[in-house]
Amino acid sequence: MADSFRRVSASCYALATIIVLYWVAWFAHRSLVASENTRVYVNFEQAFPLADGFIVACLVLAALSLRRGSARALLFLLLGAGGGFYLFSMDVLFDLEHGIWFKGANGAIEFIINVLTLLASVLLTRWTWSRRHDLGASGENFVRADG
Repeated sequence: MADSFRRVSASCYALATIIVLYWVAWFAHRSLVASENTRVYVNFEQAFPLADGFIVACLVLAALSLRRGSARALLFLLLGAGGGFYLFSMDVLFDLEHGIWFKGANGAIEFIINVLTLLASVLLTRWTWSRRHDLGASGENFVRADG
């Protein structure tokens, strides 16, 4: 079980890093990730950093909690995954309403981001819920990921 916890902990760090790198690209060289440059699109995307920051915080706290064997991992994993479902839903609706996925290579990147967001949220939720008792659903700590 500790191997599974280590893999999920590493996955949380990787997902958090990808989100941060996306925003670095957005603010440093927007053309790398922006599907279009309309005011509506840019304003919509500019509303995401705080919510993505929340998800990053949840993922990092989940990874740390898994490493420490803290029952808080259950909370942070579910909060992070839930945030991912919410952002996926908002992003997909906007993208469909504005035809974003069909706007060249960056539209394809947006589609991939949407799919990966959904996939990561589903996998994190499934893994977490199926191990909720091992993760200390009773509020007790569990066996640490590193030992």
